[in-house]
Amino acid sequence: MSEHRVCPWWIGYLLLNPLRRLGQNPSRILAPYVREGMTVLEPGPGMGFFTLELARLVGPSGRVVAVDIQPRMLAALKRRLNKRGLQERVEARLAAADSLGVADLASTIDFALAFAMVHEMPARQAFFREVADALKPGASLLVAEPRGHVKPAEFDAELQAAAQAGLELADQPAIRRSYTALLRKPSS
Repeated sequence: MSEHRVCPWWIGYLLLNPLRRLGQNPSRILAPYVREGMTVLEPGPGMGFFTLELARLVGPSGRVVAVDIQPRMLAALKRRLNKRGLQERVEARLAAADSLGVADLASTIDFALAFAMVHEMPARQAFFREVADALKPGASLLVAEPRGHVKPAEFDAELQAAAQAGLELADQPAIRRSYTALLRKPSS
């Protein structure tokens, strides 16, 4: 595993650049997987590039649980949600360095999104185990890792860790500049 590194909080502002939508449009990426009324887990939401779209897609009857280890990222996320009237749909949680702290969500998550963050986890096996435990049977996790930061062998190691956690590869959707995997928790 590569060394543990976390995106500095101030980079979150750069990641919100509207030009990013040209290659990584949140609506196009998420619409095939997220529907109204779902409960979605988003580890590493940063300042909410995908979170706002997740909140729109789950609608007023759904919920997004956004978990980050950086208080400044969560504070900026909350400001952006409040500005758009979406704060009631998103629960922002501060995680510990060694755990997402989502044991209370066991088998309640319909969909999870891990976008450009698994490579930042100090223990990816523990990460995938926590997410797998939170997913309902048959639910999916979309993983996307940036080609510029993650080598193919590292992404393969992530997929192996996911498989060890009981997640099965269902698809590899095309997302610009990313290695991707749609992982599914078996139904039985």
